[in-house]
Amino acid sequence: MDIFFDRLFSGLTAGSLYTLIALSLVVVFRSSKTINFAQGEFALFCCFIAWWLTTKGLPIIVALIPAMLVGFLLGVVTERTLIRPVRRRSETAVLIVGLGLFTGLNGLDGWIWGPANKQFPEMLPSGDSDYFLVGGARLHYDSIGIFLIMLLVVGLLSLLFNKTSLGLRMRAVATNAESASLSGVKVGTVLSMSWGISAAISALAGILLVPVLPPNELDLSSFFSILIFASAAALFGGLDSVKGAVVGGLGLGVAESMLNGYATFLGGSLQLTVALVIIVLVLVFKPTGLFGARRVERV
Repeated sequence: MDIFFDRLFSGLTAGSLYTLIALSLVVVFRSSKTINFAQGEFALFCCFIAWWLTTKGLPIIVALIPAMLVGFLLGVVTERTLIRPVRRRSETAVLIVGLGLFTGLNGLDGWIWGPANKQFPEMLPSGDSDYFLVGGARLHYDSIGIFLIMLLVVGLLSLLFNKTSLGLRMRAVATNAESASLSGVKVGTVLSMSWGISAAISALAGILLVPVLPPNELDLSSFFSILIFASAAALFGGLDSVKGAVVGGLGLGVAESMLNGYATFLGGSLQLTVALVIIVLVLVFKPTGLFGARRVERV
């Protein structure tokens, strides 16, 4: 039983991180109906910023704040200078720009900080004695911290979407940007804010993620597979649903951990394939996901 709990706790930790990245995808999608394929690279860039600040003597928990601010600014600038001009042409152009950002940011990271892996400091306690036993299994303090931070972000986003005027404007822009504009909503500001908030969440997720998931180092490929799993989680739960991101992220994290433990013959690459299959199946049979809202278009 202790082995089962070990795998469950590991899955919930990974799932919490998938959930955070999935939530960043949800924020962009709820305002623009766009999937940002560069979301993982936003996180990677901000992680390099945080790592660089720690080399200058800042503790990682302090470096987190400017890294998230850089993420916010990166999201705002990206929306204003790259996404907004092409969005007027077609949604396909937006997707292509996202793919270009994916490769461009990755190359920029390598050019600035070099291709070598970086030792990344841990923000949460994760020493050999930083745990307590649950059912004979070790529940580490950093796992608890990551889970609680994920719940905090979920709560804040729920308040944003349901209790604030910005959340209302985001929904209005996603439903019909032209009608929202005629009603006095500053569509450009709403879109920029959503991209900025999304990138800041990605920065937080990345700084929590690097010390936890193998190989526990910062490298240029750190977030590719994470983005695939997070995208699968967001699609499975519903790209416009905070609750769906939580269910999809935690469910996928636990499933991955159990497969690692009980179906070792699958291997890591096949598990990534399983995530891609989930994406395809959801798009084919239930495009809105488990909790996604249906869109009704009047003609």
